[in-house]
Amino acid sequence: MNMPIKNLFRLKSATIESQPEEPQKKETDSDPESSEEIRKRTYHETGFRDSSRNHGNHATLSICLHAIYSKFQNEEKEMVDKQNKLKEAYINEQQNKFTEVKALTVSIENKGDRLKEINAEIETFQHAIEELKAEINDLPRNPEKYNVNATKGASTKFWIGLLLLIPISLYLFTFYISTSYSAFFKNYNINSDIIPNILDAQAFSKAWVDGPIEGAFVTLIPFVFLGLGYLIHMFGENKSWGNYCKIAFLFLITFVFDVILAYAIEARIFELERVSSSEQFNLYIAFTRYKFWGIIFAGFVVYIIWGLVFDFVMKEHREKDKIKNEQTIRQKSILFLQEKINSLKQKTEDIKNSIESSKEFIIQAKGRIEELQTIIDGVIIPTKDYKLYASEYVQGWITYIGEKIAIAKSEKQLMIEECIEQYNLNLESVGAHTNNQNSVYLSEL
Repeated sequence: MNMPIKNLFRLKSATIESQPEEPQKKETDSDPESSEEIRKRTYHETGFRDSSRNHGNHATLSICLHAIYSKFQNEEKEMVDKQNKLKEAYINEQQNKFTEVKALTVSIENKGDRLKEINAEIETFQHAIEELKAEINDLPRNPEKYNVNATKGASTKFWIGLLLLIPISLYLFTFYISTSYSAFFKNYNINSDIIPNILDAQAFSKAWVDGPIEGAFVTLIPFVFLGLGYLIHMFGENKSWGNYCKIAFLFLITFVFDVILAYAIEARIFELERVSSSEQFNLYIAFTRYKFWGIIFAGFVVYIIWGLVFDFVMKEHREKDKIKNEQTIRQKSILFLQEKINSLKQKTEDIKNSIESSKEFIIQAKGRIEELQTIIDGVIIPTKDYKLYASEYVQGWITYIGEKIAIAKSEKQLMIEECIEQYNLNLESVGAHTNNQNSVYLSEL
């Protein structure tokens, strides 16, 4: 009991090493059940013998249990078939991990190729968008280049024609308001020495002062002439002899109406200018007066100019609409392609996230493969087996204390409790202190 701990360890090691190897051979030759019984009995007898040599000392038991654990490791290491069976699950898991890593690697490569294809599609769509934008800008200048049957520069011509049409329209409004008022409603003062003008600057306001009928008439009569001009334009859309006759008839009506206005105004002015009371105003006299023709030319000729400009503006508007429609079609194509690009970009983000997840999983799988390889390269210590044989060893140790050491019962019980405590500490230190029958402890030798 007073020998040094170092000598006890050497003594224990010598005891373990001096065990014959024949029982191990017998274990492999006999059936598993008898081999286990022989092994259990061997550990029990070894515990009894080691206890007798060390007088059941619990401190020495701790050292002996570590030696027993090393002995158990060596025995398990020599049991190749058993180790292979214990490692089979880890080998299968490792193979599965290898397969998963390989599959994920191939998947990452395929996804990388898919990313390249999607990026190529995006570049193609972006190039198409740039081409469509260039076509939109170039369409007004070169419509024939894009098989569009429209006049080059239609938009510019349209705006120029519109700028001319607006003041001409205002002129016609002014002219017909004034002449219609002067022809039908204006009161000429015979006693006045002042010869009235053809146009009255205050015709509009005076007509409304005279009454709502007079005001409405002079206000709306310009729209009649503009309506006639619109009809002439519409009939001119379809080229046919019937439409040409209608156009000629409308021009004749406009001319006759202007003649009526000019005749009415000149007749009333003539009444103020005539000297001889016997002289009567007639159509012949009207044709000889320059103011009569001035009224006709100031109205009918300008009206013809307005009709030509209006027809030109409408024609250019149609040409501009053709170009505008083509531009609208290309704008819609751009929006469609942009939606495709956005969808493809979302796909690229999803694929990139999937690749990152796969890479993270591969890193984890490779880490697990290394862990499994460490287990496969090491020695697997079955927890339930070590607890079984260690308990047999401790039982042998305690049996000696109970049978051979002559001390008081209370002291003997204290020694037994101390030995059991050392046993539990040993199980805790080697990782075998668990109730899970399937748990294993790994030790690299």
